Amino acid sequence: MIKENFIRLFEDAFRKYWDMPAYSNYGDNITLTYADVANRVAKLHILFEQCNIQPFDKIALIGRNNANWAITYIASVTYGAVIVPILQDFNANDVHHITNHSESKLLFTSDNIWENLEEEKLTTVKAVFSLTDFNCFTIIDRKEEEQDDFAPVIERNQVKPEVINTLFRSKYPHGFHKDHVRYVDKSNAELVSINYTSGTTGFSKGVMTSGNALAGNIVFAIGTGIIQEGYKIISFLPLAHAYGCAFDFLTATCRGCHVHFIGKVPSPKILLTAFAEVKPNVIFLVPLIIEKIYKKQIQPLIAKPTIRWVLRLPFLDQTILSTIRKKLIHAFGGEFAQLVCGGAPMNAEVEEFLQKIKFPYTVGYGMTECAPLISFTPADQFKAKSAGAIIPQMEAKVMDADPNTGIGEICVRGENLMNGYFKNQEATDSIIDDEGWLHTGDLGMIEADGTIFIRGRSKSMILGPSGQNIYPEEIEAKLNNMPFVMESLVVENNGRLHALVYPDYEAVDLEKLDQKQLEKVMEENRTALNSIVASYESIAKIHLYPNEFEKTPKKSIKRYLYATAFSKAQGVDNQTVV
Repeated sequence: MIKENFIRLFEDAFRKYWDMPAYSNYGDNITLTYADVANRVAKLHILFEQCNIQPFDKIALIGRNNANWAITYIASVTYGAVIVPILQDFNANDVHHITNHSESKLLFTSDNIWENLEEEKLTTVKAVFSLTDFNCFTIIDRKEEEQDDFAPVIERNQVKPEVINTLFRSKYPHGFHKDHVRYVDKSNAELVSINYTSGTTGFSKGVMTSGNALAGNIVFAIGTGIIQEGYKIISFLPLAHAYGCAFDFLTATCRGCHVHFIGKVPSPKILLTAFAEVKPNVIFLVPLIIEKIYKKQIQPLIAKPTIRWVLRLPFLDQTILSTIRKKLIHAFGGEFAQLVCGGAPMNAEVEEFLQKIKFPYTVGYGMTECAPLISFTPADQFKAKSAGAIIPQMEAKVMDADPNTGIGEICVRGENLMNGYFKNQEATDSIIDDEGWLHTGDLGMIEADGTIFIRGRSKSMILGPSGQNIYPEEIEAKLNNMPFVMESLVVENNGRLHALVYPDYEAVDLEKLDQKQLEKVMEENRTALNSIVASYESIAKIHLYPNEFEKTPKKSIKRYLYATAFSKAQGVDNQTVV
């Protein structure tokens, strides 16, 4: 058990950093101090009392990253309730299902999401509140026989902001001070959140996370200096996802950081502007973002004939590489200690280039079921192509390793492990064995010093014609760096490999390519790809796909959706899968 109590970490942080800046919504001119946040948390506690929320009741939360999202989360867990963060990208039916399955009694949501929900389908929710101003959207009336665990009934005038403010002033007649920050006593072993994730299986499961698991992540990040006191943080990863929540928000708050929440879709253009303005001290992102920046800004530069020529010359190449390094560091704000990638493996070509210019990046590994961290190594000790080393709170092993390659399924256990899947013991038993090992489904190897190297997902691995293990992610990484390829997906059909490619239509339009010219380029790409992969990894045909591939919150392609789509498209003569 982690000695630091999860709830006490917040209590201590608010008292210690009382006058320091805590939260800003990027683009607004308002900054909340830790005192302001603690004040709003206290008011929400009064709101929960008015709603008759009891310890371990569930409170659902959905909306884009903003200060009120963070305040609602903290208020819920420090009150003793269980928070149910819902990804804002889920459709209305998913939101209805998750709130009902989790038995949530309150729902906090952004205005635009509420417009698409149907209150009659929220069968367990008693009241819905706005994340804009905490006003009550609706009190959901139910028949008397359905009121058992909701009694007494909530009245609208009980939860009006003016009523909450009056009760707050009555409770703290001489003002709210840091000494008033005293939260619920709750063991680290107890449940504090349920995270629903669609993953790559298409079936959403509620991951039950304890205070111990979250405290394990926070304590590690603070103890190793990943996040230091007073850091400026830009929060653009979805807060309802374990990765962004643990580091951009939870650890940052417990360490007295100033978090700038970006509520818009984090396009490279928006992020680069924010990096330049905020100048963050550490950056947490998924590889897709840095890969897009590399492809749009760096790749065209190093592809120029004069630059390619200079890069072949000793000494002169270092001058060019140093210039590019400075340019890239400046693009990320210029003041960050390290850039931390997680959620997916990094493209091999991009990583090789980052290593060449000595860019301060590192790649960690985790999953929602571990809240999320499993392995991490600081940038100055990071081994290329790895996913970092096992953190002290966890242990790992490779199961059923291939005697020739050492590759097998990575299994983990330790302090950060979930309590199981909510109301789904069968799913829990299928992933955690009798000895407490969680079977990640990831294939890889572990070196003697604990460094993990991941090769791919066991479910996506393809068995070659002679029994070879084919990792489609590795082929896709090579194909994604070829001309006019935005993203790709390798699938198997009748013993042969095919690639679905979503083209870079912006580049296609700039070059004014028509369909036949684009198909010709893709055939050239296929030939070039087959020349650099093993014979059993060669691609039989490239098929153009008209849309971006649907992805999970951590930007992994939902592969299970496309095997069927591809099979249905067979027999079509042209190269476009429709």
